[in-house]
Amino acid sequence: MSRISKNVILVLLTLTSSAFLLFQLYYYKHYLSAKVTFFPSFSLLNIILRAVKKFIMLTSSQNVPVFLIDPLILELINKNFEQVKNTSHASSTSECKFFCVPRDFTTFALQYQLWKNEEGWFRLAENMGFQCLKVESKDPRLDWIDSLSGTEIPLHYICKLTSHAIHLVVFHERSGNYLWHGHLRLNGHIDRKFVPFRKLQFGRYPGAFDRPELQQITVDGLDVLIPKDPMHFLEEIPHSRFIECRYKEARAFFQHYLDDNTVEAMTFQKRAKELLQLAAKTLKKLGVRFWLSSGTCLGKILLVSNKNVEDSLELSFQGKDDVKLDIFFFYEETDHMWNGGTQAKTGKKFKYLFPKFTLCWTEFVDTKFRVPCETIEYIEANYGKTWKIPIKTWDWKRSPPNVSPNGVWPVSEWDEVIQLY
Repeated sequence: MSRISKNVILVLLTLTSSAFLLFQLYYYKHYLSAKVTFFPSFSLLNIILRAVKKFIMLTSSQNVPVFLIDPLILELINKNFEQVKNTSHASSTSECKFFCVPRDFTTFALQYQLWKNEEGWFRLAENMGFQCLKVESKDPRLDWIDSLSGTEIPLHYICKLTSHAIHLVVFHERSGNYLWHGHLRLNGHIDRKFVPFRKLQFGRYPGAFDRPELQQITVDGLDVLIPKDPMHFLEEIPHSRFIECRYKEARAFFQHYLDDNTVEAMTFQKRAKELLQLAAKTLKKLGVRFWLSSGTCLGKILLVSNKNVEDSLELSFQGKDDVKLDIFFFYEETDHMWNGGTQAKTGKKFKYLFPKFTLCWTEFVDTKFRVPCETIEYIEANYGKTWKIPIKTWDWKRSPPNVSPNGVWPVSEWDEVIQLY
């Protein structure tokens, strides 16, 4: 009886201990682990700073004008901008405040036309201990020239020193006086385990940026170039996605439907281009977000801007030689967007429905413009599935598949809602 009691007690103690251990593990997993902060070791911070120092030393020795575009570090610099601007080598402390922030990459950029010795730089980087990966692709600026399409250009460099990597984004000039970088595509020969590619801040898609004015500052004792307006550059990053013109489809279209090369047509195109570029420059100066819409995506000249104005606002501008430019204001609803139009002689209102869309950059008439990223869906909403087939008659009040009546302005309000300047 005594032996049985001892065994029972032993089993109970074992079960109780196991249950208590399981409870501790559960508590740690669900409550404590979320609150525990693991501070990076000194060796990790030292590895990051060493990689950055070596990279800056490398680029300085080769006169490669790289500039810092790392979002995390630029944000920290921007928050302490006045302090950083007034820091020099003499006044800098040994404390590492910016480059020692834990991360997998540090991102720099350069303008390719300023890079004089690419191959020599690449060899020197490897001699200094970096393992470098070069990503190239076809130059989209040459796609419309058959004899040159297929020419490859460098888009990205990733240079790893031990466990930290430097991502060098290669910017190329575009004819609209802006900078463009390409998509970082992982081709078959690229080792997917070389770095954690998914954590890269640039390269998920092509991007377009205003050409930044640069300034030199001292950060953690290192001289670096950064955009003079870091906040503007940071604001550009999430809205930088760029989509290319479909050159092959455009060529096929004009082979089937000949382009109008008459003197009258060429004059109209020149006047329309001038008016569109003037409108873009003016709206940008005013800080108005705008994009190309409707016929512009097909080659005609129309411009769209958005604002929280109550109903069906539209502005029309008359340029030289009867070239007209329209600015429509879009309104966002729960599951769609729409813009309105008004027939001046009757006061009738019309509504044009579009599926929701996001905005990307593209190049049109040698200028950087926003367009809907979902371009085909946007055009099909306005012109239908047969939008590639030209038609000679078009009634803006009836022809679009997405148009519907939207009431009538009372005659008493015409002087207010329909105005000529």
